[in-house]
Formats: sequence, structure tokens, C-alpha cells
Amino acid sequence: MGGHGFIDDQRVRQAAGALAAVLAFYFVLQRFWPSPLGVLVQGLVIGGLTALLAFGIALIYRANRIVNFAGGDLGALPASLAVLLIVGPGVPYFLALPIGLAAAIVLGAVIDFLVIRRFFTAPRLVLTVVTIAVSLLLGFFSLILPAAFDIRTPPQSFPSPFDVRFSIGRTVFSGNDVIAMVAVVALIGGLGAFFRYTNIGIAVRATAEGAERASLLGVPVKRIGTIVWIIATVLATTAVFLRAGVVGLPFGQLVGPALLVRALAAAVVGRMERFPVIFVASLALGVLESSIIFSTGRATLVDPILFVVIVTALLLQRRGTVARTDERSSWQSANDVRPIPKELRSVPEVRWGVAGVRAGLLLFAVALPVLLSEAQISLVAVILMTAMVGLSLVVLTGWAGQVSLGQVAFFGIGAAVGAHVTTALGWDLSVAFVVAGAAGAGAAMVIGVPALRIRGLYLAVITLAFALATSAYLLNPEFIHWLPQGRFDRPFLFGRIALDTESRFYYLVLAALLLTLAAMRGLRNSRTGRVLFAVRENERAAQAFGVNAVAAKLTAFAFSGFIAASAGSLYVHHQQGLATQSFGVARSIQVFVEVVLGGLGSPAGAIIGVVFIEGLTYFRSVFPETIRAFLGLLTSSLGVIVVLMVLPGGLSQGLYGVRDRLLRLVADRRGIMVPSLFADGRVEAPSTEETVDEAVLLLGDDLHAADGHAALRSADDTEVIELAADAEVDLADEAPRRRRREPLRAGRTS
Repeated sequence: MGGHGFIDDQRVRQAAGALAAVLAFYFVLQRFWPSPLGVLVQGLVIGGLTALLAFGIALIYRANRIVNFAGGDLGALPASLAVLLIVGPGVPYFLALPIGLAAAIVLGAVIDFLVIRRFFTAPRLVLTVVTIAVSLLLGFFSLILPAAFDIRTPPQSFPSPFDVRFSIGRTVFSGNDVIAMVAVVALIGGLGAFFRYTNIGIAVRATAEGAERASLLGVPVKRIGTIVWIIATVLATTAVFLRAGVVGLPFGQLVGPALLVRALAAAVVGRMERFPVIFVASLALGVLESSIIFSTGRATLVDPILFVVIVTALLLQRRGTVARTDERSSWQSANDVRPIPKELRSVPEVRWGVAGVRAGLLLFAVALPVLLSEAQISLVAVILMTAMVGLSLVVLTGWAGQVSLGQVAFFGIGAAVGAHVTTALGWDLSVAFVVAGAAGAGAAMVIGVPALRIRGLYLAVITLAFALATSAYLLNPEFIHWLPQGRFDRPFLFGRIALDTESRFYYLVLAALLLTLAAMRGLRNSRTGRVLFAVRENERAAQAFGVNAVAAKLTAFAFSGFIAASAGSLYVHHQQGLATQSFGVARSIQVFVEVVLGGLGSPAGAIIGVVFIEGLTYFRSVFPETIRAFLGLLTSSLGVIVVLMVLPGGLSQGLYGVRDRLLRLVADRRGIMVPSLFADGRVEAPSTEETVDEAVLLLGDDLHAADGHAALRSADDTEVIELAADAEVDLADEAPRRRRREPLRAGRTS
């Protein structure tokens, strides 16, 4: 009885806390954005439809440990088919909807079988990027679908099957609203019963808790994954279809991240596993959006206010509420690029080969203005500035492990500040470059503060929401009045160097790119760089040895923000105007995809990815017509999927694989045994003193510890020297116990 009384008291306290939160939310809403009851009810309807999308996102995350950025477009394509059947051939409502749901079932199964399963063992961040490519691919089919019905102007809505109308205050509700209300309640109830009482539902829950354990218990994990994708696609289709009847949806256009970020925010607030919290959060966000639009009449204010609400809600949650699955999720896109082995660095062929490649690339970059026209060299300058944004992602995501989907927002902030410094204040372009970079670093550190408590997926959602808020508010002249307007002339550099030609400005951008690469190399080789990698790999272990994880993360944000913002200051002067549409969320996601495609672990990979996609996009016309179609396919979303399927580590994985093969040839020719390149090689064990001298410590003077042991890693990463937990760490006097580790397989990057 006592135990039951304690549980009842706990439930009463939880209910009281939930009621207090609802009342507080209502009073805050009425204080800042007062709205009548009808508007609040309309917001509840929209929020309920958002909850269906959020449930699908949460299910896929728990099954695959990925953020499904195709969550909206998975439903948009089948929903568009259903709506077009209604308004085109005139198919009855209750026949068109089942056809759309059947298409959703087929689509979910096909996406999982043809795409998701092919990345079953790939890094989770790579698979997340694949969902972005899937979203773009589905969006393309949604764009061309109306043409199949000979409809040139896609319908924005469709009539209700029921002639029902009622009003709450001045808000009028139709049959589509009633259907949405009933459908949301029925689907949520059915979903709960499915997971609780059916064998398949229980298997889905078991797989979400741990795929490995579920597989050992006989659960067909891959088949369950297909069922999860089908459920998510059906939920998204229902949500998009019903939303089209309530508020309209621009069919024939991309759904976009605005709708997706609301569902992502609700799913993240519920930590991807607490479905009642996800549902309540979706309702709250829907009510908030409707109230803001009604009270202010400005839909552009929704995104910045939602960003503040999302960050506040996540920061107020306790660390202990993080889902167990989140701690196991890997957000590292690929292993770090292995440097040239120490045994081969002084070999003449290697030394001169590396110098020759670098000199050749530099000579080619310097000679480009002679080979291209002014218009073409202008496009190359844009590609190099985009590459600088990609390099900022390498620092933040590749090295520090902080996922950012809003990097172009810092690029836009730097552009706005840089243009203001030269046009309004009359300062030199070199000063604008530094001031803009400092502004970007400051903005990045502000966004980085939540990273002290929020990791991986949650930070990705915050940066995505920040990108939406930046494009809607911070770069909107309606709210920020000091933003430069119109076209302006390019200022002088250092007060005397004119930048009136595209070639001169190209050389300025090239110099900025080289300076960025030099700064990144210095950061990577410093103790700060080693700290970034240590915090990324195991933050708790790094903190155990006195590493300041907070300072490391903020340093990465500041460095990354400076690079992106300084590139933005160059871009705005290159374009001679602040075109805010160039800094949208879609551009942030595109650059992120390009960097992952090239290889997020190295600066070379980021540049390769950007040059590959942007270069082939801009310069496709210079190739013969027979090759253009192939290049277009290669740079499309389908091409991204295929490339990552073959090279999960990105294009740089193939490049460094070729490099390693050449190094093996050199090693064979010279008779040099390099264990990190030859898996079957045998090396005579070195003496203790030699091993200690060659040991590379992860944190400089610190030791890497795990499970009660401290360990030193050898320079070629083939030997680990273990120290027992009670051993004295005096490398000069003690002879640590050695353990031989299996050499790395040939061709693997680490």
C-alpha cells in the first residue's frame, strides 16, 4: 500500500506540474501575443498535425540513430498525388486518400530497401546526409508531379468531403478541420495501441532500445527497420495531406525546412522517446505560431521566436533526461585522415612528391585568371569563398564534433557587418574582414553556449532553427535598419590596392583561403587541436585529465564562426550588394552536404566536396553536350547517394587511398617496413626507451585513460603501451607493460 501511495503521489505531482506549465504558457501567451479562443484551437489543430511528423522523426531516430531530414518530403510526394487525384480527374476524397497512403507504404519500403539498408554500417552522420539527398530527390518528383496530371498551376488546397462549417469567435472551421481533429486523435490512439499490444509494435520498441540486443533475441532488425520507415512515411503523408486541407500547402514546391524544424523541435524537446511530451510540445508550438501571426500579422517573426523558445526549452531540461540512445549515437562522419607515416616523410620521392603536388596546385590556382574569362573567374571566386565556409565546418563538426546546419548564417552575418563597416563607416576592407570575422565568432559563441549542455542531434536542430531565424529576422531590413541597401562600389584594400577587376578580387580570395588553411594547420598541430579531438572522442575521459571541455568547444565555435563570417565579408564586396536570399537555410544544408561528400575529416576533403559540386554546377556548360547529362546526374541528390554509398568517408577517402597505394610502392622499393600501411608486416619490438620517445600523447603531456588503465599510443598507431591503474607515471624510470595491437588494415584512414 505504501508503494502504491508513493506512485500515486508522484503521479499527482507530475500532473500538477504539467498543469502549472500549461497555465504558465497560457498566461505568457496572452501577455505577449493575446489571441482569441478560436485562434488557439486552430493552433492546436496545426500542432496536432505537426505531432504526426514529429512521431515519424522520433521513430526513425530510435531505429536508425539518424535525423531524418526527409521527414516532410516523404509525406509531400504521396500527399501531392492524393490531392492531384482529387482536383484533377475528380477522384473521390475517400478513394484518393487510400491511394496516397498506399503510395506512402510503397515509398517507405523502397527508400529503406534501396537506400537506408545500403548504409547500415556507415557512420550515422553520413546516413543523415543521405536523408537530405533523399529529401531533395523526393522534392524533385514533387515538382514534376503536377505535369503528369496536365496541371500547370498546382492546387493550393482542395474541397472538404463534408459540408460542415462552424466558428469559434471569428475563426471559421470547415470539414477539413474536423477531419484533421478526428484523424489526429485516432492516429495517436492507434499508434499507442500498436506499440503496446501487437508483436510488431513490441519488436519495434525492442529494436529502438538496442538493435544488437534485439537481434540476439531473434528480432529481424532490418525488417523492423522497414516497418518503421513505412509507419513514418504514412504518418508524414497523413500530416501533409490534412495540413493542405486546413491551411493549404504549395504543392509543386519543396516543403522546405520551415515545417520540418517545428517537428524536429518537438521531437527534440521530447528527447526522441517521450511521445506524450512530443505531442504536448507540438501543440504548444502550433498554438504559439498561430498566436504570433494573429497578434502581430507578421509570419516572419515566428522563426526567431521559435528559435528562442526551442533553446530555452532544451536548456531548462536536466542533463539526466537525455535519452540513453543519444549517448551511444555517433556523429563523427568518418575517421580522421592518416598523415604520411613518419618512416616515409624524409624519403626523397615522398618529400619531393608532396612539394610538387602543392606547387602544382598553387601554380594552377595562380594561373586560372589567364585561362578563364572574367565571368568565369568570378564564379571561381564564389566557389573559393564557399570552400572557406566548408573549412569552418571541418573545424566545428569534423574536429570538434559539434554538428552545425546553420553555418551559412554566420556567413550572412559576416556579410552584413562587413558591408556596414565599409559603406557606412568608411573603414578599409582589411579592417572589415577582421571586424566581420569577430562578429561571426561572437555569434558562433552565443550559439555555442547551448552546446555546453546539448549535443549531436539537439545542437543540429538549434543551428537549423538559428539559420531560419537569421534569414527571417537578422538579415531582414524590415527589422534591422542598418543593413546596407542597394549596390555599392568595391573599396580599396589597404587604402591603395584597387579591386576593380574580377581577377584582382580572385587573388584576394585565394590569399584569404591560403591564410585560412595555414591557420587551421596551426590549430590542428597545437595542443588546442589535440584537445578538440580528445573532447570529441571522449569528453568525460578528457575532463578527467584536466581538459577544459567548455573552453575547447567555445574555441571551436569561435574559430569556425570567424572563418565563415570573414568569407561572408569577402562575398558581399565581391557581389557589391547584400542579397539576403543567398544566406538561406537551404544554402546551409547544401554546403553541409558538399563538405560531407568531400570528407569532413580534413580541409582537403571540404575543398574537394565544394569544388566538385559547385564547380560542376557552374561550369557544366563548358563540357560537350553528351557529358552534361552525366555531370548533372553526378552532382544531383542521386549522385550524392551513390558516391557516399561507394565512399562513406567522402571523395577524399578515394584520394587518400590512392596516396597510400603510392606510399606502399615507395616503401616496397626502399625496403622500409611501415606497419600502418602493411597489415601483414611484422616489426621487431622496439626497446622501452625508443617506444617512450616515439609515443604520441593524445593531449600533449597528458595520458589517455579508459577502464582504470592509462595508455600511450605509438606514433604509427600500431602499439599501445598500457599502464596499470596503480602504476607510477614516470616515463623515465618505469618500464610500462606492452600490448601488441593488430596493425591497421591497408587503405584504412584513421
